[in-house]
Amino acid sequence: MSDEFVDPYIDPNTGILQNLVGARTWDELNNAEGELVSARMSEFLKELPINPTGTLDDLMYIHWWLFQDVFEWAGKIRTIEIRKASEESQFFLPSANITTGAAWACGELEKDGFFREVSLEDFPRRMAYHYDNYNFIHPFREGNGRTQRLFWSLLCHKAGFDLDWRGVSGVENDEASRMATEDRDMGPLESIFARIVTPCDPSVSLNAEMIRAGHLDG
Repeated sequence: MSDEFVDPYIDPNTGILQNLVGARTWDELNNAEGELVSARMSEFLKELPINPTGTLDDLMYIHWWLFQDVFEWAGKIRTIEIRKASEESQFFLPSANITTGAAWACGELEKDGFFREVSLEDFPRRMAYHYDNYNFIHPFREGNGRTQRLFWSLLCHKAGFDLDWRGVSGVENDEASRMATEDRDMGPLESIFARIVTPCDPSVSLNAEMIRAGHLDG
């Protein structure tokens, strides 16, 4: 018997993620996924079906909503260990610890009053801390970036802060996240959030264009 790891999310016949759209190459999957998730994102922002409170259930619901047309496992916690593509990258939180880790991260967020007790000046520092906590959990096999972006946009808007994700590239976000997790250097994440945050009126609807940018995947 071979000891080689077999990713249960990968279709052995195509070598790509098992999917509901019939894609047989990564390009086909990425194109279909981009269109379907964008449509679901627009639908979500019109209906606003949940009022997030920082829980793992929030993330699971958002992930299910966005990816329900693409993956059978949409909204389900991953069962394998994952990391970014580079072999030097650190693994994310072990799958067995996701529930516990998410509860701890939510508790930390609650201590900050879900940002309602945070000033605009202090927001980038506190947001970087909490973003790193949740990003390290990475609860899904695919789609963590888009799920988090929507999650944080909703949570922060409710507290009086809007995040314009159009000002962040995927490469910048990945490197800042890596430095926060592996080097404990929060500076790059703080710089990102200082640049993209603006105060807002929570009673005014979200600016959907700020959220739709599709470059923060994972």
